[in-house]
Amino acid sequence: MDSPGFTASLVAGGVAGVSVDLILFPLDTIKTRLQSPQGFNKAGGFRGIYAGVPSAAIGSFPNAAAFFITYEYVKWFLNTDSSSYLMPVKHMLAASAGEVVACLIRVPSEVVKQRAQVSASSGTFQIFTNILYREGIQGLYRGYKSTVLREIPFSFVQFPLWESLKALWSWRQDHVVDSWQSAVCGAFAGGFAAMVTTPLDVAKTRIMLAKAGSSTATGNVLSALHEVWQTQGPSGLFAGVFPRMAAISLGGFIFLGAYDQTRSLLLGLGRETP
Repeated sequence: MDSPGFTASLVAGGVAGVSVDLILFPLDTIKTRLQSPQGFNKAGGFRGIYAGVPSAAIGSFPNAAAFFITYEYVKWFLNTDSSSYLMPVKHMLAASAGEVVACLIRVPSEVVKQRAQVSASSGTFQIFTNILYREGIQGLYRGYKSTVLREIPFSFVQFPLWESLKALWSWRQDHVVDSWQSAVCGAFAGGFAAMVTTPLDVAKTRIMLAKAGSSTATGNVLSALHEVWQTQGPSGLFAGVFPRMAAISLGGFIFLGAYDQTRSLLLGLGRETP
C-alpha cells in the first residue's frame, strides 16, 4: 500500500472509532447491563450511564486504527480484480485479520469498560489496578478468544455486505458512492450482522464479567452459551439484541461513513501536496 493510503487508513480509522464509541456509549452500557448475569437493575439500570467511558475513550483510536490499517493492507496484498467472484472472500479475510489485530488493543479496554458499566461506583482506574493486582495481565485479556470468535463472524457478515451494497449503489447511480451513502450501507450491514451474532456477544459479556476462578471465567464460549441456554433459554441468548442492533446500526452509519469521509479527505490532501 502506498504511504498516503496507509496513513489515511490509520487516521481515518482512529477518528471513526473515537466518534462512534463516545456518541453511542449510553446504548452500549444498557446492552452490557441487559446481558449481565446479575440482571439489568442490579447492574445499575439507567444510572451512571457513562460509567467506563474513560476506558473506551483511551482504547478507541488505536483499536480502530489498527483494524483499518490491517483491513486495507490485506485487501491491497490480496489484490483481486473488482469484478472477481472472490471479492467477498477477500473482504472476509481482510476483516478477520483486522479483528485479530485490533482485539489485542480492544479486549483490555473492553474488560475494564464492561466492569465499570456494571459497577458504576468504582472508578475506571481503580478497576484497572484491581484486575492487574488480582489476575495479572491475563485478567485484562480474559475473553480474548470469545471476542475474536464474536468479531470474526460479525466481520464475515458486515464487511462483505457493506462493500457489496456500496458496489451495487455505485452501479445503480453510475458513480462511486458518497460518504453519506457509504454510511447508510454501513448501517444496514452493521444492524444485520449485530442481530445474527448477539449470542456470541452475550457469551463474551458473561466471560468478561465472571468472577475470577469461576467456570465461566475460563473463557469457554460453548460452556458460557450452554449456561445461558439452561438458565434463560433462547431469550437469554438474545439479551440486549435491540440496543445492540440500534447501537451498531447507528455505529455503522457513523463509523463507516466517518471512515470513508476522513480517508477521502486525507487522500485528496495527499494528492494536492507536491
